[in-house]
Amino acid sequence: MITQDLCTKIPVLGKANIASPIIRADRSGKAKKCFISDESRIIVDVQTEYIENTIAAGQKLLSFEQAGPREKIYFDPSKLKCAIVTCGGLCPGLNDIIRAIVLELYHIYHVKTIYGIRHGLQGFVPEYKHDFMDLTPASVAGIQDMGGTILGSSRGSQDIGVVVDCLERMSVGILFMVGGDGTIMASKKIADEIENRNLKISVVGIPKTIDNDIFLVSRSFGFDSAVDVATQAIKGAHNESEAYPNGIGLIKLMGRHSGFLAATAALAQQDANFVLIPEVDIDLYGKTGFLQALENRITTRKHGVVIVAEGAGQNFFENKEQKYDASGNIVLQDIGLFLKEQITKWFAARNIPITLKYIDPAYIIRSLAANANDSVFCGLLGRDAVHAGMAGKTKLLVSFWNNHYVHVPMEASAGRQKRLDPNGRLWQSVLEATGQDAYFGS
Repeated sequence: MITQDLCTKIPVLGKANIASPIIRADRSGKAKKCFISDESRIIVDVQTEYIENTIAAGQKLLSFEQAGPREKIYFDPSKLKCAIVTCGGLCPGLNDIIRAIVLELYHIYHVKTIYGIRHGLQGFVPEYKHDFMDLTPASVAGIQDMGGTILGSSRGSQDIGVVVDCLERMSVGILFMVGGDGTIMASKKIADEIENRNLKISVVGIPKTIDNDIFLVSRSFGFDSAVDVATQAIKGAHNESEAYPNGIGLIKLMGRHSGFLAATAALAQQDANFVLIPEVDIDLYGKTGFLQALENRITTRKHGVVIVAEGAGQNFFENKEQKYDASGNIVLQDIGLFLKEQITKWFAARNIPITLKYIDPAYIIRSLAANANDSVFCGLLGRDAVHAGMAGKTKLLVSFWNNHYVHVPMEASAGRQKRLDPNGRLWQSVLEATGQDAYFGS
């Protein structure tokens, strides 16, 4: 929930006094302005009721600073060194982000020294012995057609002091960090340590998550590509279920805490009959439970398709010991395999023969190249990240909000997650498209 006390101010390293090298002209050769002012703001909540109530209360409307090139920049491009690091799980578009940052720095701002940090935060720690990459237009040519990340990645925290020591030794002026919620938390800690040491290093984050669950980021790169691939899995599950008597297709999609991917993919293909997400609790047994609802569907229509987000139904495993991964995230119990087993047992107990096909496309989705829409989106995010860093702005995320690219303070987003609203239009559309409510309790 966004509250009135949300701080949207973006920290700066100092006054920007250097004229931007960006020069554009119209067809007649006349120079034209193409810069964004710091006073250009995007309202956080555009609902009429919020605006009217805020104005009536005499309060200032919450707004984000608009992203884009500034007329004056802080860093001298001829002396600047930059670094790029990708962290956490793979995601379509990582290479597009790297390429966009490198090309913008090199060709537009004429920055010639750009380091690629190998294998996430491990790349800053000497004991891992990961070499740096020199990033140039030649070294990033064509990487947008490749999945994964040419820099590699890793999970897990590293000593923040050691990371900043490395940045000091390398004389880095701008650090671009690409990652999810764990990376945002790490970015904030790195920026805090930089501030404590009174260093002039900008830290700019580009939020990454297939789950689309980063707070104050309405759309994250890779999500559109993930929906594309997920719909192929749904098509396959639907074809399989229709081909056999009492066929059931069960697809598990990403979504640790939110059901955005499951819900959006279901609407994109509209072959699913049930969508299970973390935000909506479900019962498994009983007359109004999921298994009875699935039986109702199979009895009446002879086939069914079920989509489940990986974080759904974790309440079924309350007695299981919790484990944590290298990034400190709870290791989720496998709801997909659990449902596969429970569905099989349920129908066997009723002597109803079924053909169940289980599909988990997670690693295919994560490791593929971005689609065209995501490639464009990544290019815009990468370029705006460069503009922000060159202007001396720090401790920020480049976000997409209310159809604009904006600067969001790391402090405002770190440690919080965006959830799908069960009463919102997206979920209500899923209920209408699947008709799943008709099978529960019928």
